[in-house]
Amino acid sequence: MTPHNEAKKEDIAKTVLMPGDPLRAKMIAETYLENYKLVNSVRGMYAYTGKYKNKDITVMASGMGMPSIGIYSYELFKFYDVENIIRIGSAGSYVSSLNLYDVLLVDNSYSESSYAKVQNGEAANIIKSSSKLNNIIIETAKQLNEKITIGTVHSSDVFYKENNYYKELVEKYNCLAVEMESFALFHNAKVLNKNATCLLTISDSFITNLETTSEERQNHFNKMIEIALESTLKM
Repeated sequence: MTPHNEAKKEDIAKTVLMPGDPLRAKMIAETYLENYKLVNSVRGMYAYTGKYKNKDITVMASGMGMPSIGIYSYELFKFYDVENIIRIGSAGSYVSSLNLYDVLLVDNSYSESSYAKVQNGEAANIIKSSSKLNNIIIETAKQLNEKITIGTVHSSDVFYKENNYYKELVEKYNCLAVEMESFALFHNAKVLNKNATCLLTISDSFITNLETTSEERQNHFNKMIEIALESTLKM
């Protein structure tokens, strides 16, 4: 156990799905897992472990932002011997080709964050996700006949920016969307020699200004969730 996770080591599966929202973790467990149990509720950061098609899976919330997912993912990798983490979250589209409810698989995460530098002195601004996990997810999406987009995401420390420069990020780094966690997750996986990737559902658009409601973000990202769950069967 850690200061942030009361689960016993044997309570956590080798593959973990990490939504940001604890209520989304609860919904996934109740909807998709069999014989699930709540294994962590410290700080309301719910973690559930159960069976998906006879495979042990843990679904644990990460909270919002890099410091939060940085703590939980590091502890899962380091102290619970987790091998694979798939972040499943929401993102804001920077480009007209990504619309509400489209699914984005992240192959690179760009960030201005100092997370990596503070954590172990690494000065990188772009960190790759796991090609091993990505290949599984791409193949699974094909088998399910689900369309996904693959590309770079902007992982931001700030949700409310006074000066929004997203067009520059599209042009310079080919960032397709923005979220707030993948950079720290990928860095932890790199440091600890583990596997991590990120599937995102577009919840709002900087191009059209359309957006989903909080209830829709909590309960209606099924395509992304099902792709992630089916992919875990091959991990």
